[in-house]
Amino acid sequence: MSKDYYKILGVDKSATQDEIKKAFRRAAHKHHPDKNNGDEAKFKEVNEAYQVLGDEKKRKQYDQFGSNFDQAGFAGGNPFSGFGGFQGAQGFSDVDIDEIFGDFFGGFRQQRRSGVKQNNRGRDLEINMRVSFKEAVLGTKKNIKLNKNIACDTCAGTGAKKGTSPVTCSTCNGTGQVSQVRQSFLGQIQTQVVCPECSGQGKIIKDKCSDCAGSGVKTKESNIEISIPGGVETGHRLRMTGAGDAGKNGGQAGDLYVHVVVENNTDFKRKEETIYSEQTIPFTTAVLGGKVNIRVIDGEVSLKIPSGTRSGEQFSLRNKGAMKLGTTRRGNHIVTIQVAVPKKLTYEQKKIIKKLAQEGL
Repeated sequence: MSKDYYKILGVDKSATQDEIKKAFRRAAHKHHPDKNNGDEAKFKEVNEAYQVLGDEKKRKQYDQFGSNFDQAGFAGGNPFSGFGGFQGAQGFSDVDIDEIFGDFFGGFRQQRRSGVKQNNRGRDLEINMRVSFKEAVLGTKKNIKLNKNIACDTCAGTGAKKGTSPVTCSTCNGTGQVSQVRQSFLGQIQTQVVCPECSGQGKIIKDKCSDCAGSGVKTKESNIEISIPGGVETGHRLRMTGAGDAGKNGGQAGDLYVHVVVENNTDFKRKEETIYSEQTIPFTTAVLGGKVNIRVIDGEVSLKIPSGTRSGEQFSLRNKGAMKLGTTRRGNHIVTIQVAVPKKLTYEQKKIIKKLAQEGL
């Protein structure tokens, strides 16, 4: 009995050729034997189904005759026998083979598409940076010195001796890639690999720069300005694109990652963009009311204390908190009032307090 090819590919009988092709690609990826959880038998079954449904004429015969459909000659068996590579394999003429198999043979398709090799990219660098509470709240700029690779100024980063230039690699003719034939259970597979002669650069340096030994980079202490945005907290990681090591032979520079550590502050506490503090006021001010100066992160502000204020009461100082990360807005500063009760009173002061107590105050 004929197999249900539609079910094998997971498509309806009304599926278009494009839908069938996409379903085949997904199934081929899923069951490829080179994967850890691959299944060679299912992979061959998927191919068998696509060879029939992917061909309009064979698909009509299959739809018409069903279980009487004659598979001989184009379905079943090893679909790749007798072919030197995929380009002539039956059933794959309109499918991008690299798209199906690229992941399992080193990702050469992606390499060819990018055209730019990443093996000469500079290293990413990481540093820890301590900032004060105020710097974290409001933002700041920091200048640091860092030993890192920079482009060689003698050869302008090319790696070639001054007055000379890199030459085109004769092995790959400047493409940075060469063809390689691999033998697999499917037969011979031709893929593109990084040229071993030029390491994928497409160029060869015959006369190397004496200052950088042909690498195009050298280590030097560099001054770097780091912008710390307002609102950062301990654990934030800032990325400075291109501030890492310079790439070899003119390659892309790496990035610099800054890990922020915020120092503690004994006077202020913070939760996101809100800052908290306490302020002690005299007993008389709490009873009679008045004005007190409240210390905030960037100076002082005057706060009106209403008469009858008790310990523990809170007042909000608008726009005196921390910057909200990624914006120009600031949060609020919440100050908690503590009333200072005098421990020692004169005889006259005690008489006044007693009189107030008698009057019910």
